[in-house]
Amino acid sequence: MTEPLTPARGTAFPGPALEPALEPVDPAPEPADHEEPVRGRGRRSLLIGTAVVVLGAVAAGGVVLSTRTDAPAAPAAGPRTGTTPVVRTDLVQSERVDGTLGYAGDYTVTAPRDGGIVTWLPDVGATIARGQRAYAVDGVAVPLFHGSIPLYRTLEEGVDDGPDVRVVKRNLKALGYGGLLADDDRFTSGTAEAVRDWQEDLGRERTGKVAPGDVLVEPGSVRVTEIPGIIGAPAEGPLLKLSGTRRVVTVDMPVGRQQLAGNGAAVRVRLPGGRTTDGKVSRVGTVARSAPSAGPDRQTSAADATVPVEVTLSKPAEVGALDGAPVQVDFTSGRREDVLAVPVPALLALAEGGYAVETPEGRLIPVTLGVFAQGRVEISGAGLRAGMKVEVPLA
Repeated sequence: MTEPLTPARGTAFPGPALEPALEPVDPAPEPADHEEPVRGRGRRSLLIGTAVVVLGAVAAGGVVLSTRTDAPAAPAAGPRTGTTPVVRTDLVQSERVDGTLGYAGDYTVTAPRDGGIVTWLPDVGATIARGQRAYAVDGVAVPLFHGSIPLYRTLEEGVDDGPDVRVVKRNLKALGYGGLLADDDRFTSGTAEAVRDWQEDLGRERTGKVAPGDVLVEPGSVRVTEIPGIIGAPAEGPLLKLSGTRRVVTVDMPVGRQQLAGNGAAVRVRLPGGRTTDGKVSRVGTVARSAPSAGPDRQTSAADATVPVEVTLSKPAEVGALDGAPVQVDFTSGRREDVLAVPVPALLALAEGGYAVETPEGRLIPVTLGVFAQGRVEISGAGLRAGMKVEVPLA
């Protein structure tokens, strides 16, 4: 004869804590001698914590369940259980790593070799676009050009071909000078004429030449993060520190978890205040760095080695004006697609071992547990189907 399934009180199953604990239900008082016992369906209490666990749910911690009892119970003031449907869904497991919200890029602007006096500097937080003044020396503005190589020689008609010439021609054309300039490395008479027109609009002498200190070349528009230079002081050493204008999250990913951060991998960024936004891994460093130990010798530890990971935000506007803020990034570590799942509180631990869910009619259906993710648990077993109702304790 088959023994009936018996819910066990106080049974725990493996798996880390998944959510804040629900308050346990007080046991019902014993009935008076002259009263008929009421066979109520008092429910379980449970303790659950984070919603992310590894496949198989075998990490430390757990969920504590207590279930209905056949002891007499006084009539409840209201229902202590509700129902929830079994759903067919995808469960995504993730691992959370600390990161920092900021801007891409880190550049330092040093004074030109011929010196002079610093006469103008931008404000911290200012954004500088192509052609705009980055700083000024001896009253002469130094505008920003976009490019991957700085000017390292004076460019004029007849100079040898080179990539620095291409930088100047591209920027002049983008600013509206020399519309017919070819996209090449040659400094032609047409290039010199375009330079003269540009110099005239800047209030400079029309020489047709471009010297290294005449422009600042950076990969794109920049944002001022620090101003080490001083107006009125000699133009020497660092003048500005800059970043790019693209909002990114940087993560020091432990080497042992580097496989989570594949290029293009989708992530979820948790912002201060509880808001979240989507992003993608845009760059993974190739050089591991070890943090110095706290000891007096300050030696590095290979066990703490990390690689830099950059995450690009899908909707940068969602982070608002946050700058340099601490965030958390959820990297996908596993995925189960098209599985049946219920909220974790719907599980009943059985006295004879294993777990079950309970229908509103009081029937216990044994289930096999799969992965835990997002506050749900994958279940399988005979008699289960998507859409069927199972009981859960009310908060």
